[in-house]
Amino acid sequence: MITLHHLDQSRSFRILWLLEEIKQPYELKKYYRDPTTHLAPEALKTIHPLGKSPVIEWNGKAIIESGAIIELLIQKLAPQLAPDINDSDYADYLQWIHFSESSAMVPYLLKIFNSIESQHGTKLVFLENYAQVEFDKVFSFLNDYLENKKYFVANRLTGADFMMGFALNSLIYKLNQAENYPHIKSYVDGLTMLASWRNTVEIENSLNLK
Repeated sequence: MITLHHLDQSRSFRILWLLEEIKQPYELKKYYRDPTTHLAPEALKTIHPLGKSPVIEWNGKAIIESGAIIELLIQKLAPQLAPDINDSDYADYLQWIHFSESSAMVPYLLKIFNSIESQHGTKLVFLENYAQVEFDKVFSFLNDYLENKKYFVANRLTGADFMMGFALNSLIYKLNQAENYPHIKSYVDGLTMLASWRNTVEIENSLNLK
């Protein structure tokens, strides 16, 4: 049995969504952010020293990093969600899985952090311009790539969508960027129609009714 240590409002959404999509039995252990600091609770450190989510426990091992977890679960339990390693699409698949946490998440988080600092009166010199340039470059590239595409790779749902979908949904609906990136919005809205996505949102919403 897989145990998912799930933190609300976190990248753990990706893992929960994947488990719902492949209908894999799992145990869900719930954690909530500190209302003041918005950080994960200390209890997560009993599972892994970094105290972050997602973490899964599987076959006696604690495994961190959403990209690694996605790849492992798909390799072991849902190979249909990845191209064959000898397929020409496999390189694209790996590229997008890793793009999410490297190229996309950095400008996304900088945008959020800069906004918080500015609201508290911090004068930003280098970071504001750097973050905006990277933000525009990365998400304009993604918007162009997703024109007339339902999924990232091979015209079907793959692990790349589980990684990228979470980040892009946050871009559109947390940063309110729908008007600036219409093709990303169309892609995200397609994902939200999937039964597994809706089930995951319903689970998340029920957790927030603690």
